[in-house]
Amino acid sequence: MRSEIARVLPLLSLAHLDREFDYLVPPELDDVAQPGVRVRVRFAGRLVDGLLLERVAESDHPGKLGKLDRVVSPERVLTPEIASLLEAVASRYAGTRADVARLAVPPRHARVEAEPVPEVVPMPAPNVDVTAWQRYSHGDAFVNALGEGRAPRAAWQVLPGEDWPRRLGELAATVAARGQSALIVVPDQRDLDRVHAACVELVGSSGAVALAAGLGPAARYRRWLAALRGTAKVVVGMRSSIFAPVPELGLIALWDDGDDNHAEPRAPYPHAREVALLRAHEAGCAFVAAGYARTAEVQSLVQSGWAHDLVAPRQILRESAPKVTVPGDSDHALERDPSARSARLPAVAFAAARAALDAGSPVLVQVPRRGYAPSLACGKCRSPARCRRCNGPLALPSGEGASAPTCNWCGVADTAYRCGTCGSPSLRAVVVGAGRTAEELGRAFAGVAVVSSGGSDVLPEVPAGPKLVVATIGAEPIVAGGYGAALLLDGWALLGRADLRAAEEALRRWMGAAALVRPAAAGGQVIVVADPGIPTVQALVRWDPVGHAEAQLAERSEVRFPPAIRLAAVDGSGAAIASLLESAELPTEVEVLGPVPLPDGARKPFAGDNPEPVEVERMLLRVPRAAGSALARALAAAQAARSARKADAPVRVQIDPVDIG
Repeated sequence: MRSEIARVLPLLSLAHLDREFDYLVPPELDDVAQPGVRVRVRFAGRLVDGLLLERVAESDHPGKLGKLDRVVSPERVLTPEIASLLEAVASRYAGTRADVARLAVPPRHARVEAEPVPEVVPMPAPNVDVTAWQRYSHGDAFVNALGEGRAPRAAWQVLPGEDWPRRLGELAATVAARGQSALIVVPDQRDLDRVHAACVELVGSSGAVALAAGLGPAARYRRWLAALRGTAKVVVGMRSSIFAPVPELGLIALWDDGDDNHAEPRAPYPHAREVALLRAHEAGCAFVAAGYARTAEVQSLVQSGWAHDLVAPRQILRESAPKVTVPGDSDHALERDPSARSARLPAVAFAAARAALDAGSPVLVQVPRRGYAPSLACGKCRSPARCRRCNGPLALPSGEGASAPTCNWCGVADTAYRCGTCGSPSLRAVVVGAGRTAEELGRAFAGVAVVSSGGSDVLPEVPAGPKLVVATIGAEPIVAGGYGAALLLDGWALLGRADLRAAEEALRRWMGAAALVRPAAAGGQVIVVADPGIPTVQALVRWDPVGHAEAQLAERSEVRFPPAIRLAAVDGSGAAIASLLESAELPTEVEVLGPVPLPDGARKPFAGDNPEPVEVERMLLRVPRAAGSALARALAAAQAARSARKADAPVRVQIDPVDIG
């Protein structure tokens, strides 16, 4: 006998309504009202969208049950695996399943659903040449494990100059050859185009689909359905594609997890890396975190034994990497070449660029992205000024008469500041502007073509030949054969940022640009304009992202910041934050930091129907990792209580946010 009750999750953002509701299934909807379909139900007097989670025989609701209004579509868009993932992500990030479902399930496109379903044709076994993986220690064993259906997990440090889209395509094709699915997540459209092209070359156009918001609703939904129905075995996409409902998932690969594009800006603000880890654990599939650099989060996976290193021996690394040079104070070009005066280049950088151009090779010039906020640094050694209480960034508070540097995280003023590196009491403002860099370089290298990439005009690639390619950070185009030289200017723009991840981000950006340069044996040179004594700069010179990640993880463990602990950022007015924390049953281990003003550049919480401007503050709550789930549950329950009381003042809760301040 078929059960007559449907358990439905209404897609409502109100936190206190994040639960299932039971509805009767009318006889005419009995065949189509299956778990996973979209439905319309009457809730509080109005029709709302919902997802049918399951059919049950009995309801624990003592009152009268309403009926399903209609089944929107018989397509079962919510698979059991994704339904479980929604719950895990909502629990991890103190959010609601309805908010996560909006990220996971795209809007319906009726015309696309009505199209004939393509026949699932068994994909012929691709002829994959995996010999390139032999350059990495245990690389062939990793690929063999994938081919045998096992679930290896690795942190892959990509060699400079590596054709990493092709390598990821080889892993996906190896999994697809067994009839399983592969999911590859990249941070931006340029990477997506490259990886998708490599996968299509290996498994065919019908075997690989690319998911991106810019495709348009029809094309995106068509490709999403191909993943759902199993007609495409390889799915490549950006952060929301981590929820793609592929059947028989065999591999999740994540490229460059340190890129902030992997962080979802909508509630509950999940990070693609963390969702990938949750999904890989639940599905028991293989996992690869790949990149030139390494984050402290990935290093913590390796140190815990959950994942293993996939790195190349030092000899092979030396053969692949360019020569990295850090000029000293005595190398300034003004002392030797008056033509470099406007560019303010060290002599070694000017000479490297001139040599590459004379040899007919392009030169990459990386400049900081606009918009970095001023911060404070030591006036003597230029180390970022940090709070002695919580290791947060120091800044001068706004307002007349303010003189003592104040922590942006805990709000404590440091009237007797001394640098932790050299002991100097002096401070200086770190203000970096890169607007005129391209013009200055054009004057310094008269007669050389200058190509710009950045902002709204990002070039995916440039042709070979002698030219200066001036690119903002993250917009560096590739060139066939590699660049002859790369100049990484204004290192303090990255290292001096008031951010917990400043050093990690600087190394990631530098390595991303340096990896586009030819090997040292072919004349490739990288010049980084920064203090040579800084550990991050030395990590670039040695090309040691693993050692740098180990040091970053150790530092964060010492000062108790993610990923060593769990952190929640609560943003809102002072009264709203106090109301939330009063009603929250926080773990006994919780430590409260702040409140402090909302960091510069951070968006204010959505104010709903309240048009009155409010002063937004931030409170930080941190607990040991073992208490992270308890903290998330407590904050979610407190948000639900505020929602049930119809509290107007907005409060935003973010667990382990990328930008702490």
